[in-house]
Amino acid sequence: MTLTQDLDGYLLVEDGRSWTGKLAGARMEAAGEVVFTTNLTGYQEVLTDPSFAGQIVVMTAPMIGNYGVNPGDEQAGKPWVSGFVVRELSRMTTGWRARGSLEDYLVRHQIVVLDGADTRAITRHVREWGAMRSMIVPSAVPEEDALQRLLESPGMEGLDLASTVSTVKAYEVPAHGPEKGTVVCLDYGVKRRSLELIAAEGYRVTVLPSTADLANILQRSPDGVFVSNGPGDPAAVPAAADVIRAVSDAGIPVFGICLGCQLIARAFGGRTFKLPYGHRGGNHPVRNLETGAVEITSQNHGFAIEANGSSAAGADDLRVTHLNLNDGTVEGLSHAARPVFAVQYHPEAAPGPHDSRYLFRRFVDAMDATSFVPTG
Repeated sequence: MTLTQDLDGYLLVEDGRSWTGKLAGARMEAAGEVVFTTNLTGYQEVLTDPSFAGQIVVMTAPMIGNYGVNPGDEQAGKPWVSGFVVRELSRMTTGWRARGSLEDYLVRHQIVVLDGADTRAITRHVREWGAMRSMIVPSAVPEEDALQRLLESPGMEGLDLASTVSTVKAYEVPAHGPEKGTVVCLDYGVKRRSLELIAAEGYRVTVLPSTADLANILQRSPDGVFVSNGPGDPAAVPAAADVIRAVSDAGIPVFGICLGCQLIARAFGGRTFKLPYGHRGGNHPVRNLETGAVEITSQNHGFAIEANGSSAAGADDLRVTHLNLNDGTVEGLSHAARPVFAVQYHPEAAPGPHDSRYLFRRFVDAMDATSFVPTG
């Protein structure tokens, strides 16, 4: 139910803990997995990142909304978060690029906000006990009633959210400048910045739905295939692994990020698992094992790839190329014999640091230099 008056509210998680605040934005109930992100800026990019679908996002930065919103920061056509939790929602907008206030934006897009919550306490709880099902509800709703409904809702494991955020129809992003070729993007929740960076390298990008089959991909005669980021459990995305493997068997270079990295791992026999509370934010250190360099990366994922020494478990041909320096999890893979590579983080950032933008150039180099002979 939509609520029009100002109300007290609370965030409730499935273990029974709750935190109070004021309802803002759409002033309605919301449910989703509670997660936190450490980005200091870029709240509009966070809101519109399809990888946050099905989640209530807690911002660890204390003030959100002070520089307003503008269309240039949107990473999708609408916000995808289920709900938003902040310490202080700024009512003052001072950004020179602003085309409106964050609060008006949230109302317009029907996003529920819990304002004035103890975001530090919530973050510490999620770090200790893990991401879990949660709800934002008005204080008039008894906690026992809300908890009963919450426990009846699905968890993130086994949930296919990529299909819900993917484009329904194919569309194109034109190359910047003279066109060098075509890249097909398999859209599992792609961000606009990724498409812009590929187009900036001189490639027209054809974005296809997550349901696209091999024939649909091959008829575009792509020089390469980009497997996008996205939400949910990689094990639950229908036929994705089979399609990606078939693309590689056809000799086409493949580059994946985030969910795309997990799907590529599964395409070659790898295994994935759910992290306790995931990696989300713009300050995660990752070591590039090929160069020794440490990259500060933007991340947004709740699942990871199982490793077996220097390879992905179950996929000996996939070598581990990047490691997370916080917890040692796999952050990058490269095929030993094929032009296939992927990273678990977001090299396009939006928001976040630009340390990893070189990966888009590596994709171009792979398309220019590939000599892999297709199977069959």
